[in-house]
Amino acid sequence: MGAALVAPARAAPTADNDPPEQIVNGDFTNGSSAPWWWTANNPATVVDGRLCADIPGDTTNPWDAIVGQSDLPLIAGESYTLSFTATASVPVTITTNVQMAVDPYTAELSEHDQIDAAGVPIHHTFTAQASNTAAQLAFQVGGGSKAFTLCLDDISLRGGAEPPVYTPDTGSPVRVNQVGYLPDGPKNGTLVTDTTTAQTWTLKNAGGTAVATGATKPGGTDPTSGQNVQTFDFGSYTTPGSGYTVTIGDEVSEPFSIANDVYSSLRTDSLAYYYHQRSGIAIDGSLAGASYARPAGHLNLAPNTGDNDVPCQPGVCDYTLDAAGGWYDAGDQGKYVVNGGISVSELMNTYERTLTAAGADGAALGDGKLKVPERGNGVPDILDEARWELNFLMEMQVPDGHPLSGMAHHKLHDQAWTGLPQAPEKDGQLRELHPPSTAATLNLAAAGAQCARLFKPYDAAFADRCLTTSTKAWTAAKAHPAVYADPNDATGGGAYSDSNVTDEFYWAAAELFITTGADTYRQAVLASPLHGDSAAVFPSDGFSWGSTAALGALDLAAVPNGLTADQLGIVRTMVTHAADRYAADSQGALYGAPYAPPGNHYVWGSNSQVLNNAVVLGVANDLTGESKYRNAVLHALDYVLGRNPLNQSYVTGFGERDSHNQHSRIWAHQLNADLPSPPAGTLAGGPDSQLEDPTAQSKLTGCAPAMCYIDDIQSYSTNESAINWNAPLAWVASYVDDLGSHGSGVKAACQVTYTAYRWGGGFTTQVTLKNTGTAAVSPWELQWSFTDNQKITDRWQAEITQAGQKVRAKPAAWNGSVPPGASVNFGFNGTSSGQVSDPKPFTMNGGTCDIVK
Repeated sequence: MGAALVAPARAAPTADNDPPEQIVNGDFTNGSSAPWWWTANNPATVVDGRLCADIPGDTTNPWDAIVGQSDLPLIAGESYTLSFTATASVPVTITTNVQMAVDPYTAELSEHDQIDAAGVPIHHTFTAQASNTAAQLAFQVGGGSKAFTLCLDDISLRGGAEPPVYTPDTGSPVRVNQVGYLPDGPKNGTLVTDTTTAQTWTLKNAGGTAVATGATKPGGTDPTSGQNVQTFDFGSYTTPGSGYTVTIGDEVSEPFSIANDVYSSLRTDSLAYYYHQRSGIAIDGSLAGASYARPAGHLNLAPNTGDNDVPCQPGVCDYTLDAAGGWYDAGDQGKYVVNGGISVSELMNTYERTLTAAGADGAALGDGKLKVPERGNGVPDILDEARWELNFLMEMQVPDGHPLSGMAHHKLHDQAWTGLPQAPEKDGQLRELHPPSTAATLNLAAAGAQCARLFKPYDAAFADRCLTTSTKAWTAAKAHPAVYADPNDATGGGAYSDSNVTDEFYWAAAELFITTGADTYRQAVLASPLHGDSAAVFPSDGFSWGSTAALGALDLAAVPNGLTADQLGIVRTMVTHAADRYAADSQGALYGAPYAPPGNHYVWGSNSQVLNNAVVLGVANDLTGESKYRNAVLHALDYVLGRNPLNQSYVTGFGERDSHNQHSRIWAHQLNADLPSPPAGTLAGGPDSQLEDPTAQSKLTGCAPAMCYIDDIQSYSTNESAINWNAPLAWVASYVDDLGSHGSGVKAACQVTYTAYRWGGGFTTQVTLKNTGTAAVSPWELQWSFTDNQKITDRWQAEITQAGQKVRAKPAAWNGSVPPGASVNFGFNGTSSGQVSDPKPFTMNGGTCDIVK
């Protein structure tokens, strides 16, 4: 860091009440650069009373070029103000740190300052968390592609400043879903106000014309934010359009749309996130966008040590694995089996729902529809994306002939934490396999079993490989049921430790039973202490990578399998009881979110917990047709997209006030103007009331739970992206896009009487569809999905088609119109295996019908 220099004495205060100056020679008036230092690649000198350095281009990390001063005394609990003027010959973003001078370089202040030729004064205030007799000020100015000249002047660090008070910019107090609403769905908003009496709201179209009005409902103090709020409901307005706003007094909401296709791009963009996160493949700019193109990362091409031949940590194993591919987990570039398992499962669930749920449409997920390089291969694109991760998960299995064979290594990542930003192809660190764990092994078993049934129609060999890997993993986990990841193994990557794997055993047994029908797995499901315990399987704060039993229960409830009717009833009751709790939470929340963690303890990744609760609600709606579940799903999306205490859309590219500085080593525009912001469809983790990173601690201390968020790249505990957070976003976006395509799942003016007569291995069914409305229905189309293995063989008085479990009934040539109060009758014969249950819900022309028992 340059030649050693003798530091002059610190400057004395300029007045009796001035805090002491800690910087020596901050104005360079004596023509000397002492005691400033710099890295060897950016020599500096004093020019016209400023310290100027030539910063090289094409460096990788911010700390590859530094100008700094050492031996700065800091006192714990004291507040300090740093001020300086900086110019750059080209616009750049520099990192300004006051930090320890030795590893681990813990920062008391870390800010990102955008500078150019203007030389605007910059000020930062912070409170020291620890005393330090020899801290350093480091201007980290590397990491850019272009060379430039940096000049610094008037640098001052004075102690005794007032502690900083961070006040978030929350914009308008009128909070809405900034993307929009379905025409036939609920439309709610929240007003932040000191007023306790009802206010008049006005809905205006893009031209400023009032189209609806009403009164707000005072709600009192919102316990998640401490704000006094009122709510409003404009659900009766259904006219499609864009540029709508809600005005209350002088306050105007962010603009939004009302449209059936309002979520179609969210569906595709939230899934495109996974292509961006791929390891081991070059990202094609024609698919991802030119600014997101990059070479393949971690392919054993210098400087990568790569993932093709990865050794274990010392003492863990004596072999290497080819574990290339897969998805980078989050803002780091590690790959974790326990996080990959839930993520790929939810993507597969997104697709599998289109095979089982009435009104679900797989076309938007099909071949040629998503931004993946495999498009055009005859396989649904969403399965192509899932396959990229499934291959990696299977590569992590311990080979035959070695200790713990059949188990899965817990994770793979760099030997030490990588810098921020860090391009994957420029990562020169050693990659290492970490020890196997029972949790990882059961993730592999569950995901592999699901893979086997979904890929069978498209690639039987791959499906067989998935099932073979899955059953081997199950056997290994049963033999080693208590091998846990070390909670202290968190150097270079997250620990992802989990010492309770009853939930993973339940999930894996469920998936294997659905796929194989083997009684061994049925008995494992029924014998689980979790079976039938809705509160344990579906926690109030949502399921997650560490609580995965819900994945098994949801699939048992929705995917045809060999459970008896009574056994299936227990599972579905678990789902609906959980959905009842979440729907009640949503209805009681002043911002509508179906999320009520104990003590309002918002966790790391709280947005994903909100959305995982919405997944449960969506499945319950598929099973029952009850609108309260559908409404709560839509309210969850409202919360994520702007109807929240911060007026923040947490999804990049969606809404006027969207998160776009998520913690990422690849998408780091906030740190380096040459790099992009995260791609559209990237979900931020959301409020974390524990404040588990220095930026959150310095800015958000004392925050109310739902306010504990900041859109800053350094705040990894509130603002990271992750594969397991985007997965429920994709599921929910797909679900609500289907609602828009099929009438939002609202009630239709119809009743269905469904009477089935069982005989031997078959059945005969009579269906009566009654028009309960005031106008004729012409033509009609009735849809439903079987929840078990029923196959229609003969039909009469209607045109009936079946695809998998999904059934469509259309009029015969003579009964296409149903007058008010009239009915149409039709029927069919079929065969069945396993239990036979009456299907529900039934939808007529997209709306849900009542069922007559």
